[in-house]
Parts: sequence; structure tokens; C-alpha cells
Amino acid sequence: MASSKHLFMLALIVTLSLSSVSMSLAARQLLDTPAAPPPALTLPTIPSLPTATLPPLPSVSTLPQATLPPLPSMPLPTLPTLPTTTLPPLPSLPTQPTLPKSTLPPLPSTQIPSLPNPTLPTVPKVTLPPLPAIPLPTTPTTIPSIPTIPTTIPTIPFFSPPPSN
Repeated sequence: MASSKHLFMLALIVTLSLSSVSMSLAARQLLDTPAAPPPALTLPTIPSLPTATLPPLPSVSTLPQATLPPLPSMPLPTLPTLPTTTLPPLPSLPTQPTLPKSTLPPLPSTQIPSLPNPTLPTVPKVTLPPLPAIPLPTTPTTIPSIPTIPTTIPTIPFFSPPPSN
């Protein structure tokens, strides 16, 4: 997995470096061109063509109307009637035996003893001590001033040029 990442990164770097070489060559070629563009070429004027006059179209004579013979009247074919078949009656299903009705014995009429209502124990009341009075933090109302940046650069004697005579 790690080798494929390294291979991908290598391919990406090679691609970027090759594209930057072609870009720098294109930029150099653009820099080598003269500063002013050449004057625009003037197009030659096209002479106007003469307008052609067309002869009038020939008139079309009216064609005779064709009369069709009447269609022969033939009776429509009739479908043959299908023979009717009579089916035998379906056999009757055997009757299922009936189950005897079961009767349940009556429920005993004994009384269910009632349970006494449980009483919940009472929770003693607890009083909490008062909270200590801690003052809340205050926010500053003034904005601190920004220190000034020196505008002069101090000179270092070793790097400064020698005084002129």
C-alpha cells in the first residue's frame, strides 16, 4: 500500500515537472515575440454580383380527375357455430363429521383475597446550605493599544558601504 502511494507521488511530481518545462518554454517563446503586433491585414473588397432575372414559370394545366369503378358488394363471411357440449354434474363432496361441543366446568366462585395497600415511606426534607457569594468576572471595557512598528531600519556598520571622500 505504501509503495503505491510513493509511486503515485512520483508520477505526480514527474507530470508536474514536465508540464512546467513546457509552460516555461511557451512563456519564453511568448517573450521572444516582438512587442508591437503586426498591422491588421485589410480584406479586399468583393465586387457586387449582377442580379439575375429569372424567366417566368410555365403554367401547369389542370389534370383530369380519375373516376374509380364501384367496389363489388360481397356479403361478409359468417363464423360457423360451435357445437354445444353438456358437461356431467360435479360429484358432491363427502360431508365432514361434526365434532361434539365441549362444555367447560364452571369457575369456582372463591373470593380472591385483597392485598393491603402498601404505604410509601416519607422522605425527610433536606435544606441545602447557601451558595458562597463569588463575584462574576468582569469584561474589560477598553481596547488595549497596538504597539507601533518602527519605520526606520537600524544600520549595521559591517554591511553599510564606506563613507565617500
